[in-house]
Amino acid sequence: MESKKETLERKDLPQELKWDLESMYKDVGEWEKDYNKAKEMAKNFDSHKGEAVSSSENLYNTLKDKDELYRLASNLYSYTHMKLDEDTRDGKSQALSDKGLSLYIEVEEKTSFLVPEILTLDLNVLEKYYEEKPELKLYKKYIDNILRQKSHVLSAREESILAQVGEIGSAPEKIYSMLSDADLKFPVIKDEDGKDVEITHGNFIPLMESKNRDVRKNAFEALYNTYEGFKNTFAAALSGDLKKNIFNANIRNYKSSREASLDTNNIPLSVYDNLINSVHNNLDSMYKYMEIRKRALEVEELHMYDLYTPIVKDVDFKIPYKEGVELVKKALVPLGEEYMDVVEEGFSSRWIDVYENRGKRSGAYSSGSYDSKPFILLNYHDTLDNVFTTAHEMGHSIHSYFTRKNQPFVYGNYSIFVAEVASTANESLLMDYMLKNVVDKNERLYLLNHYLESFRTTVFRQTMFAEFEKIINEHLEKGESLTADYLCEEYKKLNELYYGPSVVVDDEIAIEWARIPHFYYNYYVFQYATGYSAAVALSQKVLEEGKESVDKYLNFLKSGSSDYPLNVLKLAGVDMTTEEPVNNAMKLFSKLVDEMDKLI
Repeated sequence: MESKKETLERKDLPQELKWDLESMYKDVGEWEKDYNKAKEMAKNFDSHKGEAVSSSENLYNTLKDKDELYRLASNLYSYTHMKLDEDTRDGKSQALSDKGLSLYIEVEEKTSFLVPEILTLDLNVLEKYYEEKPELKLYKKYIDNILRQKSHVLSAREESILAQVGEIGSAPEKIYSMLSDADLKFPVIKDEDGKDVEITHGNFIPLMESKNRDVRKNAFEALYNTYEGFKNTFAAALSGDLKKNIFNANIRNYKSSREASLDTNNIPLSVYDNLINSVHNNLDSMYKYMEIRKRALEVEELHMYDLYTPIVKDVDFKIPYKEGVELVKKALVPLGEEYMDVVEEGFSSRWIDVYENRGKRSGAYSSGSYDSKPFILLNYHDTLDNVFTTAHEMGHSIHSYFTRKNQPFVYGNYSIFVAEVASTANESLLMDYMLKNVVDKNERLYLLNHYLESFRTTVFRQTMFAEFEKIINEHLEKGESLTADYLCEEYKKLNELYYGPSVVVDDEIAIEWARIPHFYYNYYVFQYATGYSAAVALSQKVLEEGKESVDKYLNFLKSGSSDYPLNVLKLAGVDMTTEEPVNNAMKLFSKLVDEMDKLI
């Protein structure tokens, strides 16, 4: 099956192109059995309250029971959120997702006493516990991390209250998702062939890549004018979400929500600030790239709807899914046999939900639980960009696979800070493979353009998002209001700064913040840019140094959260506490811009 212009109902898609959620639960009845089991486990966990740290035996049993409870609850919740994402219009899936989320919130509330109790432990007593109960050493890193954040943990009662209001706190993001993904309807426009096509989240970027400027302009204006009509609702939802984060930061004795978010992974604020500073210092290269784009497209004015279309003429990479899969496989061979065995398993064992269907969640992601397959959601169209998305999400899922196979549950996930490294390294290897095997000058230019676009969207654009997050959070933290007009004004200013004098920053782009779900992820996006920089460094090491670097890289993928993310990356060969990785990525971007300038 090839992707089609019309969006199908889910039942009309072939089974082999849909992910295998049945491997988690055959049906809702089976899910309900585990749900009832988890409810009982959560109820019984109360027996540990007040006794968790009274002996080494009690501490170990409490931590073991907590892991078992979270392991089951995360499996239940993962299933429901992926089931809902298959068709966000489905009322039964919405209800099941609510039930799964409510259970997870209940588990957080039932276990909320544990951290405050651990914080009452005397360090000498804790060392004695490790001697008495050697099995307890499994949790040493977990306990050390709790003690590190001692000044930010509240009393058992206060932690319980915070956990109980967790479901309320998730409301703004849920409202955003329902409005943006389920309720919002976009207009129909004419495509390149003059046929009617309804704009969707999944086909918007392919439309923006169109060679026909009228198609791009019409899609751009239609989508953003739709968001403009709901700007006050989107502003209220975003404001509510950020206020929740600020409240949680304040009550936990942090100076800002940014400090609170980064401290989760022991990341200093300087890493965030260094990123913004490094990108600001290299904006001249972006401005030069925009000048090349304007010249190549032969337009009097370069508009925001001109930024995604390839600037190389007479090259049209139309890559059906099966061909894209083969490209990805060939590109990842330098990562070795152990890695490639998992790649083969991923593509052949229904990890992936391939095509868009009506009501399906937009975008792409890797998900799943400790005990499930590391599933991948795609909305595949036959574009080069979608091939890179496939490589990207496969990188996430293989990272999850190796982590879960090599770490116990307590360390069986990797931190957000390193989450984008494995995915982006895959993209870098794919680009390297394609550049080495291309012979046509125009195709090489096309690939260079794509690589530069990857930098633009992943380093420059995500850093712009990160700076926007910083600005609007600080605005709220000063006691100011987050109105739609303020958000639009600040967002447009940043676009003008990041894209420079060669670009007409159209008024419509000011509302783009309303369609970015990552602004609800509490300082997530900066890690795309830092992760990209680390990934470029690691992929180059794999290509240049071979087996030694491959082994280090695989060890990184297997490390999970067994150490702090900055330390895990250092062992792999990248030090993100310095500006060097970002500056090196900027140098590569500048080099690619210069090559394109000479060839075009």
